[in-house]
Amino acid sequence: MELNKTYKEIEQNLLNYLSLLKEEEKINVINNLKILLHENSPFKDEPVDCVLWIKNDDVQANDYNPNNVAPPEMELLKTSIMADGYTQPIVTFPEENKLTVIDGFHRNRVGKEVQEVKERVKGYLPIVKIRPSQEDKGDRIASTIRHNRARGKHRIDGMSEIVLELKRRNWSDQKIAKNLGMDADEILRLAQITGLKEMFADKDFSLAWEVGTIEKVEDELDIFEEVRK
Repeated sequence: MELNKTYKEIEQNLLNYLSLLKEEEKINVINNLKILLHENSPFKDEPVDCVLWIKNDDVQANDYNPNNVAPPEMELLKTSIMADGYTQPIVTFPEENKLTVIDGFHRNRVGKEVQEVKERVKGYLPIVKIRPSQEDKGDRIASTIRHNRARGKHRIDGMSEIVLELKRRNWSDQKIAKNLGMDADEILRLAQITGLKEMFADKDFSLAWEVGTIEKVEDELDIFEEVRK
């Protein structure tokens, strides 16, 4: 009983304190309280356990997202956020005094570009931060791809550039396959698109491919491009 009474007193004191603050100060204090609770939460290893409201100027898009939302779907996203509110936070990672978007590129756009939404959320955006272990850019790129692929959305040309970037970061085909949910066939197809298949010629993969197979893949890519048109 005494414990409950103490909690009620703390709760009331906190509410009284918040009522005295200006809006921006209140948001900052609530964010700090969320961080404190998150650090002591049984779910502290789960990013979604701590959703913060951050000024939209402090959130920046990444430069590698291969996800592409068609105009009708973008309009539906706007309608959804205007009608239902933000039901999913934007996934971010701290970088260069900003929070770089890992997932939620278009939710970020809506919050910045749709005036009605921007005014309603007071120029802020709901974010979570991915685990600090994802500090390497290659890991963050892989995280973006996993989020996109889990929804079945990514541009094939954008994906080829992503794979190329990971290869430049000395990721092996095996590591790319494991982290992006691909297989050897898909990696080869993406290599063909970039025209840089020699960069993907790991011995354990390349020995399985013969000239006839490569020609077959090129034919499939031609068909795929025709369907895209």
